[in-house]
Amino acid sequence: MRHGIKNTPGKGSCAARQRHGAGFPSIGVRSILLRLVVVAFVVCLAPGCLADRIGDLTETSVIDQAARFFSFRDESLRYALLGTILLGVNCGLLGGFIVVRKLSLMGDALSHAVLPGVAIGFLWNMTKDPLAIFIGATIAGLLGALTVSAITHTTKIKEDAALGMVLSGYFAAGYCLTSMIGRLETGNKAGIDHFLFGQAAALNRDDILLMSVVTALTVLCVSLFYKEFLVTSFDAAFARAVGFPATLFHNGLMLLLAFSVVIALQAVGVVLVSAMLITPAASAYLLTDRMHRLLTLSALFGVATGAIGAFLSFLESGLPTGPLMVLAATLVFGMAFLFGPRHGVLIRWWRQRSRGHRVRRENTLKAVYQALERREFKGESVTLLELAQRRRETEEEARQQASALIRNGLATRHGTGEQIVLTPEGWLRACEIVRNHRLWELYLTNAAHIAADHVHEDAEKIEHVLGEDVVRQIERRLDFAKTDPHGRPIPSIDDMRRGAGGLFGRDELVGYGKTT
Repeated sequence: MRHGIKNTPGKGSCAARQRHGAGFPSIGVRSILLRLVVVAFVVCLAPGCLADRIGDLTETSVIDQAARFFSFRDESLRYALLGTILLGVNCGLLGGFIVVRKLSLMGDALSHAVLPGVAIGFLWNMTKDPLAIFIGATIAGLLGALTVSAITHTTKIKEDAALGMVLSGYFAAGYCLTSMIGRLETGNKAGIDHFLFGQAAALNRDDILLMSVVTALTVLCVSLFYKEFLVTSFDAAFARAVGFPATLFHNGLMLLLAFSVVIALQAVGVVLVSAMLITPAASAYLLTDRMHRLLTLSALFGVATGAIGAFLSFLESGLPTGPLMVLAATLVFGMAFLFGPRHGVLIRWWRQRSRGHRVRRENTLKAVYQALERREFKGESVTLLELAQRRRETEEEARQQASALIRNGLATRHGTGEQIVLTPEGWLRACEIVRNHRLWELYLTNAAHIAADHVHEDAEKIEHVLGEDVVRQIERRLDFAKTDPHGRPIPSIDDMRRGAGGLFGRDELVGYGKTT
């Protein structure tokens, strides 16, 4: 990923500021997030309620239930929707930094390590007090992170092994504690088991208040210290060299991550919270190579998947909100994986396929040019037999290539259909390909001192990708040479304008080849 940080002392922060913006993303992310929070609070405070739990249904159709969802009359729905929106913003922003730092497993370890803290927070006063559980879970998460650091710094054990041990050990302890609490009379009623897989319907006003505070803190920290987080995320050694307290910002990010994990427990649970941290950010990672855009997309994906999960769980009784949120995030990742404009698998396949067809057409154009050149451009048409011989193909293969040229407006059929004639566009492209090939051969022999009989294969590849600006530079460097290393003429701009044997009028090609 291009992060715009130059390894020049004193200039790292300036470079990051220029390419990514000094504060939070400069494309209106703050205003978008503020509007989302305001809308969510308005939804939460909407009057009236008809159900106590999200997804509880009377005998209504899916359409009626969908209409009921968008009326926002249910109090549990308003709390669940607001909670998932806040969760999406918070996890999206922090997840972006976690993904680029390659700390995805750390998020998973923290999410499992907080479970003992959840149990201890409940045991503090035997009630599901959000503040007590938040404090207990945060302390447990930080202890888990410190344990990983202690193991990696005092032993030969690598970080991935340490994370795995901490993840499983803390989670086992937490599961034992929650199982013991579940057998208590008050524990069974408190719903402490919901922290394993989450229950967004159980969110209340205190939970929303705590989530709002943590989300506001995350947005504020990322806004104020975006430059520092950016530099330390991509090049911690350089950040330390220019005086940034990289360790302090790393620990600060881990603290915010612990906060994020804790507030997400009620909605998606210990098991699935890492998915909400990683999946939206991973989806954004496939769509952009700019950090501010990654954070923007990650937060928006988090909000969208949270809202989708709440909507789907409301449509049918018994559907869990947290897993549906994760499935929605996975679907978004799948779309980015398949259809991303730069890294999408299908898009890359289609681009490579199109490039292959283009290369074959250009090779056919070059063969037509060479066939005409062989008979000193006498006549304007080339037979399929000549083309097949030149391409070392069968006549049927030559016919298919000729048809491809015709479909793309590069040639027309002539006579009985066994001959083709290049159109003005086809002639120009044929000249360009031959010119690129022969110029590159001459450049390699003159500048790189490669033997003339060793440059053909390289020229076969480069002829299809040379741009006009590069060609002009090569021409000037070679003093507008007329022949290649083998003595064959290099097509000039005048040759392109004239056409093969005067085939085209001057008016058809007069606009081509103007020098800049």
